Amino acid sequence: MSKVIVIGGGGAGMMAAVSAAERGHQVTLLERNEKLGKKVFITGKGRCNLTNASDIEEIFEHIVTNRKFLYSALYGFDNRACMDFFEENGLHLKVERGNRVFPVSDHSSDVIKTLEKRLKALSVEIRLHTRVESLITESDLTEGSLAKGSQDKKYIRGVRDEHGTGYEADAVILATGGVSYPSTGSTGDGHRMAEETGHKVTGLYPALVPLKAKEAFCRELMGLSLKNVTATFKEGKKVLYSEFGEMIFTHFGVSGPIILSGASVINQRLTKNEIQLFIDLKPALTEEQLQKRLTREFDENRQKQFKNACSGLFPARLIPVMVAHSGIDPEKKACEISKEEKRGFIQCIKALPLTITGTGGYEEAIVTKGGVSVKDINPSTMESKRVCGLYFAGELIDVDAFTGGYNLQIAWSTGRLAGESVPQ
Repeated sequence: MSKVIVIGGGGAGMMAAVSAAERGHQVTLLERNEKLGKKVFITGKGRCNLTNASDIEEIFEHIVTNRKFLYSALYGFDNRACMDFFEENGLHLKVERGNRVFPVSDHSSDVIKTLEKRLKALSVEIRLHTRVESLITESDLTEGSLAKGSQDKKYIRGVRDEHGTGYEADAVILATGGVSYPSTGSTGDGHRMAEETGHKVTGLYPALVPLKAKEAFCRELMGLSLKNVTATFKEGKKVLYSEFGEMIFTHFGVSGPIILSGASVINQRLTKNEIQLFIDLKPALTEEQLQKRLTREFDENRQKQFKNACSGLFPARLIPVMVAHSGIDPEKKACEISKEEKRGFIQCIKALPLTITGTGGYEEAIVTKGGVSVKDINPSTMESKRVCGLYFAGELIDVDAFTGGYNLQIAWSTGRLAGESVPQ
């Protein structure tokens, strides 16, 4: 039996503590907040989209960064195993659109209660209001005995909290999260401690975050949701990402599921260049089909002005924007619109342009892109390659995925692997 300390009481930390305790270890969970699972509580708009019920191959397709690193973790504790775990511990689940998995109760608090109940049953010691300041390590080589070219191997010995109190441990699992939603306690402490012990932390960016756009009409359309559209992000002629689904206009730009996912792909590029976003408002129609639809619409409203002849094509609030972008005189009668003008209008409908200038901040980001470099972590165990007995789990690591339950699945899987990898 080993003494195990888990730092961080989020999804990854709680699962790591459960996993280690199930293998007979003496586990202490240290959490800086007044309760466990603060970020889990707000996921899925308070309903907790805890995983996705798609095939495991599709799970991997939705991982944006370092998916190969996660093979052992995800195959070892996949989405089916995750669902079984929660069901077996009394949480009833349901599958919704997009194979998103939620508790039947629609309360994220029930996910946290299920984990807390399991932690209690396993006699895991939970210490709240305990912020860890540093990791305690020691070298296997005394000062002055380093041979030329040899490497000083470090071993974990425990942790020290912000008041200077030390906690001895044979193994430490670092699961402090990223830097998104800092109000939940994700303030980058884990990244700092990782760097202090010799680990590389890659550049950090807000991911799954709303985007800022240059165009003023976004503010005019604030709150307007568009369903069944396709968003395509381009850098020059290169397509960076394209997705079909739902989006919404905000006072500073755009948001919604397909925008958040696109943000995870383009966020690093935005530090250097603006990115073009094109919205296909009628993705189900080819240009030829749309030509026929327009002709029919204009024939039925022959004597109406162009600005009043589009009511059957778009939501009311979007019509003035589309008229302005069409280049057609708003006062022109529908019957007077030329074929060339129709072609231009079709291009506008199939690719309404926006200029993306930046992202929202970490306070709006669902997850953090970047983190502890996967090159410093053994993917088969989640143990550090630099400090023996130190393990990593969850958002702290340089891995991230699209929306749909995939990021929480990464948390459960890496936490599970870290906890079960601690030797007896």
